[in-house]
Amino acid sequence: MRLTDDRYAHERRQFELALRMISHEARTRTIKACTGLSDDRIRKLYNTYFRNAGRHTIKRRRGKSPRQIGLFVKNAEYRLQATTLLALFAAGLLLRIDRDETVRPCWPRPDVEFGHRLCRAFETYQLLHEQPLLSFEWAWNLFHSIAHHHELILVRCEPCGAPYVQDAYAIDHRRCPACLLRKQQVRKQ
Repeated sequence: MRLTDDRYAHERRQFELALRMISHEARTRTIKACTGLSDDRIRKLYNTYFRNAGRHTIKRRRGKSPRQIGLFVKNAEYRLQATTLLALFAAGLLLRIDRDETVRPCWPRPDVEFGHRLCRAFETYQLLHEQPLLSFEWAWNLFHSIAHHHELILVRCEPCGAPYVQDAYAIDHRRCPACLLRKQQVRKQ
């Protein structure tokens, strides 16, 4: 039996995804949802490839994943970064945005391919922002909050027409984060 045999391809992709998600400090439950690996197997991967290998900068987060949505609409900068992530989810075919701005998931449930696409979107987000404010777990929460729970919605800015993330139950003044940040910069000058 060789490692290159097709029968090991799926298991190898599971391990690659688990290692990729661990490097983003994803919680065990999140990794398990995408890879199907057991909690014990995920802990052993962390111990083997991160803790015992001397890579102490990667931490294991404990507890439940974040579930609140307040962070995404906290201020214009957070809204802008949440909107960037949402656009990357759509570009990575994780989400579909209909003509009426309704956001729908493209995957019925997470799997290995979904996990790799989510990691790719998160890594691109980190490259686009000098100081990324959202962690991988917050990106996971954003995906579920907008695709499944409908606590967040996508709305259009009245002045410029750009779509942005908004709390579904909050009063909205129809101004996107880019317009708000521009307005703040003008005030400072």
